[in-house]
Amino acid sequence: MAVVTVAKSTPAYIREGAEIIKAIQSLSGSHSTWEVFQDFLAVSAISISNCVDWGPQKEREDEYLQTIKKYKPEEQKKLASVFGALVDELQHVSKTKGPYDVLGGVFHSLELHNKYRGQFFTPFHICQMMGEMTVGDGTDAAIREQGYVSLCEPCVGSGGMVLGFAKAMEKRKLNYQQQLCVTACDIDIKCVHMAYLQLSLFGIPAIIIHGNSLTSEQWSIWHTPAYMFGLWPLKEMRNINDVAVATQEKTVPDDNKIISVPPENNFDYKVNKNGQISLF
Repeated sequence: MAVVTVAKSTPAYIREGAEIIKAIQSLSGSHSTWEVFQDFLAVSAISISNCVDWGPQKEREDEYLQTIKKYKPEEQKKLASVFGALVDELQHVSKTKGPYDVLGGVFHSLELHNKYRGQFFTPFHICQMMGEMTVGDGTDAAIREQGYVSLCEPCVGSGGMVLGFAKAMEKRKLNYQQQLCVTACDIDIKCVHMAYLQLSLFGIPAIIIHGNSLTSEQWSIWHTPAYMFGLWPLKEMRNINDVAVATQEKTVPDDNKIISVPPENNFDYKVNKNGQISLF
């Protein structure tokens, strides 16, 4: 019987993300747990983004350097180890469970949720149930008609609802890496980073918008590697207004809108026998 070692302050029911929690707590001596978690999200998200999205690269690189310099060299290595723990964890759950909201659980087990702001993420078993209730004949029809289904999420949080939908697609023998395109939004940059990291590492084509879907304000856009590799900017072309009116028909984009598409590349990624792309 396998034994799972968890940090002392980690609730006994937490299994996924235990190594991430331990790595974050190892840096919580001279920095607050909140600060370490937030900085880990930022530098990890930027590290992925700057490999595939050249438009905001300079600005994000400056943010990366400003963030990382708060930590001593040995602490910087530990911060990188948190990202390594996330990759290992998502690789494990992708093989055993499929899409799963690991970072949402980490956030709560570290007791970083703020009850005064109502920042509580939906438990993943509820996300999975909602996904199974949503995926149906309409999803199949959209895939038959255009080859994929679009999903808009106006308050993405850690990405749990999107991952629940992807898991339901997988259960239905649909390929969420090739037949799903997500446009999501959140007003909290921490949530944007969480969703971006998880959707990126699960190989889901997605745009994550840091903005307010109620007012259509937009501050930054994060394209997952699968979105850029698959040339989804040429197919989907959604924006924050589409998130706000997700139930309406897809609008025709402004002809003057500039879409950043990566040049032809030689990125090395794996495709298994079912056509699923793996970054691991």
